[in-house]
Amino acid sequence: MYQPAPESPAAPDLPDLAEAAADAKPLVENALAWLRDEVLTVDVAIEAGLLALIAVIAILAGRRLAPVIASAAMRLAGRSWLRTRVERIGALAGPIMALVLTWGAGTAVRAAGRDPVLLTIAGSLLIAWVLIRLITALTRQTGLTQLAGLVIWAVAALAIVGWLEAFIQALDAAAFTAGGMRISLLTIVNGILLISLLLWAAITLARVLETQLGRVDGVTPAARVLVGKVVRIALLTIAVLVGLTSIGIDFTAVAVFSGAIGVGIGFGLQKVVSNLISGMILLLDRSIKPGDVIEIGEAYGWISKLGARYAAIVTRDGKEYLIPNEDLITQQVVNWSFSDRAVRLKIGVGVSYQSDVRKALDLMMEAAQENDRVLKAPPPATRLIGFGDNAVDLELRIWVNDPEAGVVNVASDIRLAIWDKFHAEGIEFPFPQRDLHITAADGLRDTMRDVIKEMRDDSAAPHS
Repeated sequence: MYQPAPESPAAPDLPDLAEAAADAKPLVENALAWLRDEVLTVDVAIEAGLLALIAVIAILAGRRLAPVIASAAMRLAGRSWLRTRVERIGALAGPIMALVLTWGAGTAVRAAGRDPVLLTIAGSLLIAWVLIRLITALTRQTGLTQLAGLVIWAVAALAIVGWLEAFIQALDAAAFTAGGMRISLLTIVNGILLISLLLWAAITLARVLETQLGRVDGVTPAARVLVGKVVRIALLTIAVLVGLTSIGIDFTAVAVFSGAIGVGIGFGLQKVVSNLISGMILLLDRSIKPGDVIEIGEAYGWISKLGARYAAIVTRDGKEYLIPNEDLITQQVVNWSFSDRAVRLKIGVGVSYQSDVRKALDLMMEAAQENDRVLKAPPPATRLIGFGDNAVDLELRIWVNDPEAGVVNVASDIRLAIWDKFHAEGIEFPFPQRDLHITAADGLRDTMRDVIKEMRDDSAAPHS
């Protein structure tokens, strides 16, 4: 049976390709003409050479001037804030020199009857860069401020060269649709910038409010910490919610996932949440507050910071324990300054039975009264607390109201004073003694006689 041969693939439509090439040819010619007329010109080459020369001079001048300004700033003794700012401004010597030279070169080109387009653009970019760096140098230097300065300069640079609108359109064109929401790169960038700005404003406002609250009389340290943390958390939450709402995110769309996220947080962050709640409870019941001297486990010191998750305890030897807030609630804590900062210490002393006990008690009282840290009210007291095997047991009881300054050191000072006074007055410190009384020694005399005889015989025997 006859079958027709299969048709061969259609050949390219040569007229269409020729038409496309003809359409693209004017675009290429226009681009080449723009490069020839606007870029590859004598004026642009001269300005580019001037900018290269200005860059070299500015770099060399900056390396020379920065150390000079830094050494001058070191002479500002006692003004650390001003010294730091002067050093940061000294680092801008190179860009400022480049800006001045660019202005001078632009003026010279205009005087020659030419339009300094490239120098004008470079001068505008340098002005924006110097101003932004100057502002960041006078403020607190953090990674966030440096990033903000870079973003502001990039936006200013795009606006100066006339590419800002095209750049915004390109970001908006790169988009995708999630459900009924259109998300573009422009939306993401706007959201990041807006949320960062709101968070910075919230943190700054919270810091200002905490500082002002610290100056209010009659507010306890625990209340200051509690109010400061509540205000900070509230401001940060509001900043995030306002930022997400401003970029068009509908929170009802994620309501289903919020429950699952909450359950996951509840199981995965039990200890974190427990410490947070425990910290709130400690601030509310005021059982632990900054400045208290506490003892928990092996840690003894004063609380330097009561955070949302832990309490920082500084010891006398410089160690800093970070105790979770949950442990401060569930474990036994000795608060030496809970209701009253006065603490009583007991110092035990033993004297021999041949000593004048009443005189010893008077000397112990004098040693306590001569110490500056011992309180006059309640007054120190001395007691005879028992008759030991080797000594008469005495005890000195004193009160101090600064336990954070140490309790072992004040006890040591008083013991040294007692030592000196006892030796001056002839009061003896006892030491353990044992007396051996032999009540029956049958056969001991004969044994000793035999031993003495053997010793004599050995001494009389001739030496070999």
